[in-house]
Amino acid sequence: MNKLVQYFKNLSGGVCVAFSGGVDSAVVLSAALQAGCRVHAVTLHSPLHSPADPDGAKALAQELGATHAVLTIDEIPAPILDNPVNRCYLCKKELFSSLWDYTRKQGLAHLVDGTNADDHKVYRPGLRALKELGVKSPLAELGYSKEQVRALAREFGLTVAEKPSAPCLATRFPYGTRLSEELMAKADRIETFLREKGHRVVRARIHSDTVRVEVPVDDFEKLLQVREELISLCHEQGFVYVTMDLEGFRSGSMDVGLKLDQ
Repeated sequence: MNKLVQYFKNLSGGVCVAFSGGVDSAVVLSAALQAGCRVHAVTLHSPLHSPADPDGAKALAQELGATHAVLTIDEIPAPILDNPVNRCYLCKKELFSSLWDYTRKQGLAHLVDGTNADDHKVYRPGLRALKELGVKSPLAELGYSKEQVRALAREFGLTVAEKPSAPCLATRFPYGTRLSEELMAKADRIETFLREKGHRVVRARIHSDTVRVEVPVDDFEKLLQVREELISLCHEQGFVYVTMDLEGFRSGSMDVGLKLDQ
């Protein structure tokens, strides 16, 4: 904890934290505040994100005593909506360029995010965009794994220490699927329903007319308890087939089969 706080003490000129309200960005924000930095927490909101995200982030920022703003991106450029394999790179470039505009207008010198060391071990094309834009990632720079970040969150006394990761809604669709606000809202509606039924970790992967639901293997029985309600909801959303993935929840399951060397 002291090492992370010292990281921010060594920065001068103020800090803007890209603040999703998840555990990674919350730890970064907490450390910046404890270091005495002039800091703004800014939540990006776009059609790629769940409508509930800004409210949760705002409540947590207020809990921590941070200045908070929501930066809304109303339109997503067409190349991103085509959902290419490098979508995350294009998206990060677009969104964090807007964040830099906010950062400079507020007279802040640094833009930081919550990327951790584990993010460099999986397919994360957006990391290249962050590097090109000069975004600092203190957790990754200091070598903190996701589990170490959660330990820090507990040390900081953060209420989101055990909060599951929540990547953008575009990750629910195979690459090459044309994205739309309507489609992403459907995926979000299904996941929201299952979270309300007690599922902490859930993904509704959309394959054309089929919903492939991922939950941890230990939660299979709980999922089957709401089987009829889930099927009814999916049919109401216009899907024909509703399936449960027998492999269980896998982060990045849409990346399986990618030729990463390309």
